[in-house]
Amino acid sequence: MSLNLNKVILAGRIVADPELKQTPSGVSVVSFRIAVNRRFASRDTNQPETDFFNVTAWRQTAEFVSKYFHKGSAICIVGSIQNRTYTDQQGQKRTWTDIIADEANFVESRANGDNAGIGYTAPAQDPYAAPAFSSPAASAPKFEEIKTDDDLPF
Repeated sequence: MSLNLNKVILAGRIVADPELKQTPSGVSVVSFRIAVNRRFASRDTNQPETDFFNVTAWRQTAEFVSKYFHKGSAICIVGSIQNRTYTDQQGQKRTWTDIIADEANFVESRANGDNAGIGYTAPAQDPYAAPAFSSPAASAPKFEEIKTDDDLPF
């Protein structure tokens, strides 16, 4: 039996404003980088080290990211890792690693300037298929804030 699994979950901050682009066939795509602090501090500086990841989002996920996220925004990405190889101008073979985002979610609360709990999960589909149209805001659940624990039935 063969086992294949390619799933990654990253939570970090966006390094620069995402810029929405369109392919020649009109498919939305956005590429951006996120900075993710490591769990442990460096022995030399006692500061956490940071890793930077290249992320690409397609279709509705790309539109969602470009509309609601900007430089410095906290974001949680769920997706897969993709490696590409190419030959540079000097003839050297290079490898590029990219995170393909299937989902993008807010991490911070509204008090911090974002909309907590609202995210967009793209439907699993072929990246070359015709785009489906839906509104992430329309599918977001509406919750009532409970001010005290006295109102709870348990």
